[in-house]
Amino acid sequence: MDKGLWTYCKTKGMFLLLSGVLLMSTSCRFRDDVTVDFWNVEGADKLAFQVIGHHVTDLSQGLPYNCYLPDGTRVSEYTDAQEENATGEAAQHMPPRRTSSVTGAAILQELLKYGNQNHIIEIVGTYPSFDSEGNIVTLSGKVMLPKNGNPKRMILVSHYTVCSNAEAPSNCFSLEGILVRSGYGLIIPDYMGYGVTADKVHPYLVMDVTARNVVDMYLAVRQWLNAVGRSPMETELDLMGYSQGGATTMAVQYLLESEFDDPGDIDYYVKLHRVFAGGGPYDVKATYERFVTTDTAGYPVAVPLVLQGMIKGNNLNMKMEDMMQPWLCEHMDDWINSKRFTSAQINKLIGTKVTHNLLTEEAMEQRSEKVAELYKAMTVNSILSYDWEPEASVYIMHSMDDETVPYTNATNAKSRWADANITYNFGHYGTHVMTALRFIYSVQTLLQQEEEEREKYEN
Repeated sequence: MDKGLWTYCKTKGMFLLLSGVLLMSTSCRFRDDVTVDFWNVEGADKLAFQVIGHHVTDLSQGLPYNCYLPDGTRVSEYTDAQEENATGEAAQHMPPRRTSSVTGAAILQELLKYGNQNHIIEIVGTYPSFDSEGNIVTLSGKVMLPKNGNPKRMILVSHYTVCSNAEAPSNCFSLEGILVRSGYGLIIPDYMGYGVTADKVHPYLVMDVTARNVVDMYLAVRQWLNAVGRSPMETELDLMGYSQGGATTMAVQYLLESEFDDPGDIDYYVKLHRVFAGGGPYDVKATYERFVTTDTAGYPVAVPLVLQGMIKGNNLNMKMEDMMQPWLCEHMDDWINSKRFTSAQINKLIGTKVTHNLLTEEAMEQRSEKVAELYKAMTVNSILSYDWEPEASVYIMHSMDDETVPYTNATNAKSRWADANITYNFGHYGTHVMTALRFIYSVQTLLQQEEEEREKYEN
């Protein structure tokens, strides 16, 4: 979807969601009990965000069972084994990696020490948005709030790659939900292809569509929060995302700073506070080239996901069979599009990290005609190719040992945005999953430091 279509959707379509909506912000308040009726809100039928379920989660005993890491592993199953260097078939193709002696389990324990609000309200709902053709679709996602009191500020989270519908935010406890213990509220869209649209193909790394879907959920939930008396104490918005979510977060920042930057437009204006992005494929073309030149795919499922996202999400004149080995094409619907398997399970089913075992000979040839067409789509969907530089303060983290999203994405981002207000944190932080935990811990620490500095200033 080009910028003109975005503008059309905003001016001709999104007004249908919000125009004429009179929100009764004093008619409903959360109570201390957990049986509050979220549907009993005056004017609920006019709200863009429609609640379809809610419950309270108690984190006093740790993270719930339905909490997944970026590789599709449940947090409860996470061990130091995930942090070891690759072995077997892929080992000969991967460079030596240094990993920290700090374990993932230790970081999780530290994460759970922050804040004192163990009871988190999880609200699942739907909202209208647009697909790549400009058609209105109903999408889903989750809102996470502290049980008592209004949230300090809202954080719009773009989630990392998921493959099973069980990992979609509306169906699980998102790891970023730990931040609610410190009093923040979270808005986490499922993305097209998950939640209520699990029967559809997810347009993986198609940045404009996914960013639009993410922003639309924020706009819908912002109105809903006002209606139920739970608007945040600070109106500025934080953005956050890791891996696929890191790139999506930067695309969301671009969209907000390009299309929602008019303070006079009260329905659409969004003021950003801070942006946190980690481990993101900001340069899709460079990521694909890394798969090919090293003949290694540290995260095998990413190969069919990227190809399907670019080919189907951008309506390219080619077939999956042109680029992917027949045996893998045969399993696309069963393994990937069924949304039955996590990424960890699919990687085991694929059974190889050698790229030429996944791609056709033509797809491995970087000068081929079809790869050239693919590169054009990848460039269009790379946030680094946008004629834009971030305005709000940004924190970008990436591990130099990342086996899933090549480190070159981070260095390319630093070169492209050399003059922007960005703090870069690059280091030998271990695997992609290990760094995801470090990233959330870093966000939590930075938020805490900001609060402490503000208190010192006010006192």
